[in-house]
Amino acid sequence: MSHDLTKIINNISIDCVIFGFENYELEILLIKRGIDPFTGEWALPGGFILKEEELDAGARRILYETTGVKNIFMEQIAAFGGLHRYPERRVFTVGYFALIAPENYDLHPGIDTKDVQWVKMHEIQELPFDHNQIVSQALKKLRARVRTKPIGFELLPEKFTLPQLQILYEEILGKKIDKRNFRKKIQKMDLLEKLEEKENSNVGRSAYLYKFDQEAYNKFKELGFIFDL
Repeated sequence: MSHDLTKIINNISIDCVIFGFENYELEILLIKRGIDPFTGEWALPGGFILKEEELDAGARRILYETTGVKNIFMEQIAAFGGLHRYPERRVFTVGYFALIAPENYDLHPGIDTKDVQWVKMHEIQELPFDHNQIVSQALKKLRARVRTKPIGFELLPEKFTLPQLQILYEEILGKKIDKRNFRKKIQKMDLLEKLEEKENSNVGRSAYLYKFDQEAYNKFKELGFIFDL
């Protein structure tokens, strides 16, 4: 059921780009629209702001009402206001993005939504409105982020291997990274804690497991660094 139209601002919306990492691939959360325009098409989770609502609160509400995902931190990407981005009238949207581990969240369709699914980034087709542009801007911001702040705590399991971490960076950056160079740089930062455990693997030698040093992770997240890949 939709919100009372008298309570929304019908020319300002929010669209959310939610990144996940599963089965060694970068994914994005999409919903199947249940209303016009573009009913039945896959799109970003989005909706209109309420008149008595702050933008950040609106982003959290809209994401939860359309996908069931809640209690996550989202950041603004940019505002999008192309003349013809929305049929029939002028609508401005504010893009938000977040990083989450898909296995930690139960998805369920909600308001004006027929379905909600994780879709691999390389499988995303033409999306309605200007959603491909919003995704592109979010990915650009994420790629800049991995060079200045730690990435992985929100996307990887608590215990992971160095190959898993490297694949995550490669998926985000869209390119292969030299294994020796990556490991040298990541270990020099003292960001990881090596465990005595190894992964359960039936193929080849098992790799040691690592976890993030929470104190170091938070420090680098606040202060930043230069991670040239």
